[in-house]
Amino acid sequence: MAIFLKFNRNINYVKSINFGKKLNFSILSTKIIKSRRMFQNPCQNCKCRSSNSPLNCYNRDFSTSNNLPVEFNSKFVEVFPKSSQNGSESLVKFKRLDDLSNLLRVTESNLLKSDGTNVKFLNVPPEVLTGLTSLAFSEIMHFLRTEHLAQLRKVFDDPESSDNDRFVSMQLLKNACISAGKVLPGCQDTGTAIVIGKRGNFIFSENDANSITKGVYDSYMNKNFRYSQMSALSMYEEVNTKCNLPAQVELYSQDGTDYEFLFIAKGGGSANKTFLYQQTKSVLNEKMLVDFLMDQIKTIGTSACPPYHLAIVIGGLSSEMTLKTVKLASCKYLDTLPTQGNTFGNAFRDLNFENTILQKTREIGIGAQFGGKYFCHDVRVIRLPRHGASCPIGIGVSCSADRQVLAKINPTGVYLEELEHDPAQFLPTVKLDAPDAGEIMIDLSIGMEKVLEQVRKFPVKTRLLLNGPLIVARDIAHAMIVEQLDKTGQLPQYIKDFPIYYAGPAKRPDGYVSGSFGPTTAGRMDSYASKLMEHGASLITLAKGNRSRSFVNACKKFGGVYLGSVGGPAALIAEDCIESVEVIDFPQLGMEAVHKIIVKNFPAFVVVDAKGNDFYAQWSH
Repeated sequence: MAIFLKFNRNINYVKSINFGKKLNFSILSTKIIKSRRMFQNPCQNCKCRSSNSPLNCYNRDFSTSNNLPVEFNSKFVEVFPKSSQNGSESLVKFKRLDDLSNLLRVTESNLLKSDGTNVKFLNVPPEVLTGLTSLAFSEIMHFLRTEHLAQLRKVFDDPESSDNDRFVSMQLLKNACISAGKVLPGCQDTGTAIVIGKRGNFIFSENDANSITKGVYDSYMNKNFRYSQMSALSMYEEVNTKCNLPAQVELYSQDGTDYEFLFIAKGGGSANKTFLYQQTKSVLNEKMLVDFLMDQIKTIGTSACPPYHLAIVIGGLSSEMTLKTVKLASCKYLDTLPTQGNTFGNAFRDLNFENTILQKTREIGIGAQFGGKYFCHDVRVIRLPRHGASCPIGIGVSCSADRQVLAKINPTGVYLEELEHDPAQFLPTVKLDAPDAGEIMIDLSIGMEKVLEQVRKFPVKTRLLLNGPLIVARDIAHAMIVEQLDKTGQLPQYIKDFPIYYAGPAKRPDGYVSGSFGPTTAGRMDSYASKLMEHGASLITLAKGNRSRSFVNACKKFGGVYLGSVGGPAALIAEDCIESVEVIDFPQLGMEAVHKIIVKNFPAFVVVDAKGNDFYAQWSH
């Protein structure tokens, strides 16, 4: 606390300053001598009323009575220390990449370390970084961590799981098996490429960001991945970059000859469910904090494809630190943190609080998308230091496409984390390919009027199997169609004649009918719903996640129905459910073009019925 007083020159006076209830000072002033340093210590010659002791505002912490100077300690430097008690890191298995490892070179220099030994530099050629990056993104598009697959099997085996929980887990496990064929990526949204690297100071390499970005480029251009990045030509005009660049590449320095990496493919669905809340100290008690967090967690909904890996961060020296920690925690990157705090501001995991929140999420009722227990696989809660006037709280998720992989380079070679290449071992032995007795077959080829007549009869949570034609349109196509309506008063006939599936496919592999073709988030199209329904269009929609109150009201008013598709199994949908695909409008939009597809046994749930009943209403409104 600093005290600033304005003194009248050559005047003797007494001034009392009240600092709340605890501190009250009398300022006793004598004749002030004019000098350059006269105002450097405004507490000069001041005494505390109660103790009569001198005060020095610059050196005194008014919050404590006996505050000794704190000496510098290197523990303040590393806010995210690794705990020797936490063995999570040792469980990660790495595979040596021999071809890339053979390109490394170790060079001894004349420089001396503090211990007197010569510094050895590890030379990392650009092609090593490019090759490692390309391989890493190929891996995470097709394979998942063993732990994630085991958690999906646990959902299926748990007797407390709902039928819908089991159905979703089975869909996701079958999807993982198809994706492991290395043709169709597990999710159609192959995401933004994110690379976080920690480069040792004895690593010699040049233009690392360029080499890494080239690896991202190679992976997306040569594989069946989707290009999702939009470049702004002006404030309102955009074009697709057609290569999924730019990538988000962040490189940091560290000591030694190790180069450590985290590669992430982050889709829009889960990225959009990252939240920052600026709170105060008052939230830091157990009941208030739990209640606050659960209120926010419920609003995440299902549009990011649960079951989730949920990450919560309490505190942070800045908002960006909080949100970066959320991202890393959701990737299990910070699992090796200590499990208790200290006086040095070090981050730590609160394992008991993690279990508390996990149990609470299982009581919500949302479950794995359509009701049940498994809204989350697991929870990470990390406590950070904070400024006394701030208490940022971050919440985020990693979705069913849990795509990240670790890598490292050191003098012994180039290594990539081993993901699970045999997901079939986690499939249950039961056969679920035949239509379930509770599923209702819907023929979409009989005409929109008759299809509407059928689906309007069903209550929410009814499971359907769709067969026949669908129109595929998403964000940009909807904007252009509504713009056309505003200008001409006309709509394309296809948006009236068929149900609308919100989606955008990945690239089509040679010999395949379709690329990965899972649903996108429904809520982004809510602003168009009322206007389209008013004109007899978009009366049946199919996508993932919950809808807004305005959309539900439009369904009630115009007799619309929203069908929810399982979010996540994009490869499974492409291989098992799609019989044909053709572009029928806006071909210049690429994956955002309007397609007409023919589907068979496409699973869907009635989420919002024609009466305005909403399955997610108790959590989202």
